[in-house]
Amino acid sequence: MAINYEKLRARPFPDVVQSYTFKDTILYALGLGLGQDPLAPDQLRHVYEEGLVALPTMGVVLAGPGFWLREPDTGVDWPQVLHGEQGLVIHRPLPPEGSVIGRLRIDEIVDKGPGRGALIYTTREVRDAATQELLCSLTSTSFLRGDGGFGGPTGPIRHPHPVPDTPPEAYADWTLGAHAALLYRLSGDFNPVHADPKVAAQAGFRQPILHGLGSYGVACWSIARLLCGGRAERLRRLDLRFTSPVYPGETLRTEIWRLGTGAAAFRVRVPARDVVVLNNGLAEFTP
Repeated sequence: MAINYEKLRARPFPDVVQSYTFKDTILYALGLGLGQDPLAPDQLRHVYEEGLVALPTMGVVLAGPGFWLREPDTGVDWPQVLHGEQGLVIHRPLPPEGSVIGRLRIDEIVDKGPGRGALIYTTREVRDAATQELLCSLTSTSFLRGDGGFGGPTGPIRHPHPVPDTPPEAYADWTLGAHAALLYRLSGDFNPVHADPKVAAQAGFRQPILHGLGSYGVACWSIARLLCGGRAERLRRLDLRFTSPVYPGETLRTEIWRLGTGAAAFRVRVPARDVVVLNNGLAEFTP
């Protein structure tokens, strides 16, 4: 079954309502490795209920529609789908507990041609369920490797933010525990490739891999340390492209280039393997 462009482009999505507690907020931060230093106040404020502050990237795990591309009526060859890019704009800080509404829409579907796949651009708004106030906007690009040539539009294609070809101005390392994926999955993504060694091997990995959005959260925390004095709530935007998987237990090195007041380009590397795992990053923050 091939993609029907008009049908998929107009696909409606019901609102998703989710209530969460302070335990969910703490669990999300623990899944990113915060709390490794029990004496670090900048970490403690994200993992202890007294004065608890939600990390801004927690918005990616709230009120989502699930893996809807797997539904038969989409016409998508879902085992060939990759999460290509993720963006986040923070409008107001997430409360440490509450109820939110997620509203997803498809912005465009781009046909790259036979054998070249397709791109789906989506936006999800996360709003306070009581007030309808917009908390954050999430943009995502999915790469449908098996679905090119269905006769859809060939553009426009969004281009990622460039990263300078000069040495980075600063970097921060963050080491994940070997159990990081098992902990992060409790925030809602139960894909077995992150837990089951047999499934991971079938997918071509030597062991279960970390969730891409887990690496994304680590980038958020590292940028907060580098540019915001450890105050992640000063972040206003975080965009990037996923380029390679991460294995739990690895050290992630976030490298930055300042772009003037309140903005920076960044990428994330695994030094031990000399591989860039997150690229084309753009961060905006309150100076």
